Amino acid sequence: MSGRITPPEGRYGGRSAAERRAERRERLMAAGLELFGAGPGYRATRVSDVSRAAGLSTRQFYEEFQTLEDLLAELHLRVNDVAERAVLAALPEAEGMEPVERCTHLFRAYAAGATGDPRHTRIAFVEIIGVSPRLDRQRLTRRARWVDFLCGQLDDAADRGEIERRDFRVTAAAFIGSVNGLMHDWAVGWVDATLAEVVEELLQMLLGRLQMIVPDGATAAEFREKPDIKD
Repeated sequence: MSGRITPPEGRYGGRSAAERRAERRERLMAAGLELFGAGPGYRATRVSDVSRAAGLSTRQFYEEFQTLEDLLAELHLRVNDVAERAVLAALPEAEGMEPVERCTHLFRAYAAGATGDPRHTRIAFVEIIGVSPRLDRQRLTRRARWVDFLCGQLDDAADRGEIERRDFRVTAAAFIGSVNGLMHDWAVGWVDATLAEVVEELLQMLLGRLQMIVPDGATAAEFREKPDIKD
């Protein structure tokens, strides 16, 4: 027995190989988020750019992702998950609210989750568009989840007698499509409006379709005062 103390098998610096690999993957994700969401964008970024920004080699990049598109795909799912968690977290508080208040509360939660980080907004609504058939399918699949969620909320409201019962799928699909379209145009600068004004316009569109009336005072100014919706 030499008396030499050796680290547990597969560990270096107190971390396992799996932990070190997870850290490298997160560094690549962070670099991709910055380059795609705040830098030159996906189409103007190379694997070497991401690797350099992450402080890693291209070999280490390819140990985690087969292509740059794979990195974008994972980032797209992650930023959508952030928005989804924001809405799910808001659901308990929405219980018992009147329909107008509930729609307003949940859509504000979505907007806060989707736009709280401008890089998320750009990836979710701009960078993902038209990259490949595979990412188009992924984008449409996530959009379909939002359509299903909205249909479920509207069906529940109809069950409670709060709104007239109908097939809400066309309404939900039209609204979610409008959200994606307007958020894209706002993110690329084609719409001269604040985020608060964009959120209000979309909310009024939904409430108007459901023949609801927003209470007095629920204006763009109210949205601007909300700490989770930034201009």
